[in-house]
Amino acid sequence: MLPHGCAIPRITPIGRFRPPAARARCGDDPGALDGPAVCAVIGERTIEGFAARTLASGDRGLEAAFVPAAGMVGCSLRHRGQELLGQRGGLAAYVAERKTMGIPLLYPWANRLSSWRFAVAGREIVIDPGATPLRRDANGLPMHGLLSAAAGWRVERHEATVDGAVLTSRFDFSADDVLMAAFPFAHELVLEATLSGPTLRLTTTVHASGDAPVPIAFGFHPYLRLDGVPREDWSVEIPVRERLRLDTQMLPTGEREPVRIAPGRLGARTFDDAYAAPPDGAAFVLEGGGRRIELAFEAGYPYAQVFAPADDDVIAFEPMTAPANALVTAGPELTLLAPGDSYRAAFSITVRESDGSPGSE
Repeated sequence: MLPHGCAIPRITPIGRFRPPAARARCGDDPGALDGPAVCAVIGERTIEGFAARTLASGDRGLEAAFVPAAGMVGCSLRHRGQELLGQRGGLAAYVAERKTMGIPLLYPWANRLSSWRFAVAGREIVIDPGATPLRRDANGLPMHGLLSAAAGWRVERHEATVDGAVLTSRFDFSADDVLMAAFPFAHELVLEATLSGPTLRLTTTVHASGDAPVPIAFGFHPYLRLDGVPREDWSVEIPVRERLRLDTQMLPTGEREPVRIAPGRLGARTFDDAYAAPPDGAAFVLEGGGRRIELAFEAGYPYAQVFAPADDDVIAFEPMTAPANALVTAGPELTLLAPGDSYRAAFSITVRESDGSPGSE
């Protein structure tokens, strides 16, 4: 990661990348020397009129795209040309109406809150939808935080590495007066996307830069899909063991219950449920059509939401740093990040062929 304030590095055009330490080959290159195969891995393309930064694992056929000017949303993840992310209303609708798609960051809270005004960490929160546009749920409650499609992300690094590619972007929350009026905790966010072989990894770091603790309640909403496979034929693995009971407004009641979700065909099953994260780090799985997608919570995400509606061919395994509404209830599930400290959370998406080999024919 470059130090804060450094200029954006020059973007390497798409093409073959040969790290100086080991001139590698891509495929069967008779002129290559020793070392693993490394292909061209970074670039740019335009998606619905927006400039996207791309990371590509050429030998695995995997490409991810992010849009810094639209909240650093992960708007595409393609494997051998097939889109694996639910596009729903598309990128333009996400920017204009905050309709989630792809892999959006939900910040500073994930899912819904029960109130527009409350106190947390000794400070009053007043959410004004006129000042900070956001989504509302069916009950009129605020959804998915304040940074949906937000401008202000500054790319610090976008380059090939020895084993893949990296894209790092920073958002200075404390520099935005409107955001600070709604969530008065000075801090910075760093979002790093890395692509190595069959795995896309997203790491989010919060730096508490002010004199007050920062409540941590963010999450992501990765919408996954299997192109060309009927929804009922998708196979899923949801290895959770504890469900959070929800009230009629889809808010946690504070009660929990044991649960086991049978792996296998999705069929007509639907989900919009909250859980404790799998205790053993087991991955959530979506499989079908010769492709297996594994989503693993690697660090900092003790809670999960699973969303699979009947009227949209997507399923989301949502990593969450706190349960929904944790900012309002301010219970023991809510982490308060001390001034000067950092909070790091990471999850990964791995795409494999159905025979279990990582992303190779």
